[in-house]
Amino acid sequence: MINNRSLLIVGSLAAVAWLASNTLYVVDETERAVKLRFGEVIEENIQPGLHAKVPIAQTIRKFDTRLLTLDTDTSRYLTLEQKAVIVDSYVKWQVVNPTRYYEATAGDELMAIRLIQPRVDESLRNEFGRLNLQEIIAERRDDLMTGPTAELDELMREELGVAIRDIRIKRIDLPEDVSAAVFERMRSEREREAREWRAQGQEEAERIRANADRRRQVLLAQANERSETLRGEGDAQAAAIFSEAYGQDQEFFSFWRSLEAYRGSFADDGNLMVLEPNSDFFRYLRNPEAEGSESDSDSE
Repeated sequence: MINNRSLLIVGSLAAVAWLASNTLYVVDETERAVKLRFGEVIEENIQPGLHAKVPIAQTIRKFDTRLLTLDTDTSRYLTLEQKAVIVDSYVKWQVVNPTRYYEATAGDELMAIRLIQPRVDESLRNEFGRLNLQEIIAERRDDLMTGPTAELDELMREELGVAIRDIRIKRIDLPEDVSAAVFERMRSEREREAREWRAQGQEEAERIRANADRRRQVLLAQANERSETLRGEGDAQAAAIFSEAYGQDQEFFSFWRSLEAYRGSFADDGNLMVLEPNSDFFRYLRNPEAEGSESDSDSE
């Protein structure tokens, strides 16, 4: 009796546990889910939390909605001028419509990757095909992928229920058969630009030099004119001073001029002068008294 009752309790608990496990389910924060009844979607985009379903008749499919990475195969694309480039890229994608994703891929991530990869390859092929090699090299890689990312995102949302968040270029290489020619052309282009810059710099230098020379000539001419003016004014003032001084004491002035002449004439030992003894040059070297008496007798 007791054993039968215990078995009944255990069976009841087991039945309740089974019913709870098949009725209640949890959707994690990183997931979204859809509810199926015999394979048909009856509830879409189930949010994170605890939910209930009908056992056996209803099933739940959960999908990871975190950002996923698809490393694409290295591919060879042709540019606008039919030059080949080797491109290595990757794609960031995310499930945003669980119902559409389930219908297109049956919830299989590998199936989704097989559907996304050719679309990415086609988009990149079209993008590189409309650009020449110089544009591809010059443009920033982020800007280069803006257009393909937007176009592919719109298409994948509609077809697979996934969003293409980003397409990034890891590396762009040139085939060995065109690398040398491309580098040579780039070097020639840079050398041409360098010559243009040098010519412009030389022209600017000549212009600055000519302007500096012109200003120098003007400044020198003005300075010479000013110096001649000042020199003339100084000579005029000196002549006026000498004239005024000479007029105040003519005898002293004559004496001072004679001393200056003596100093200049007898500065060197080898100087030789041939003059008459009674020359006026030696006037102040003779006896002043005699000179004075002669002057008195002459006056008489």
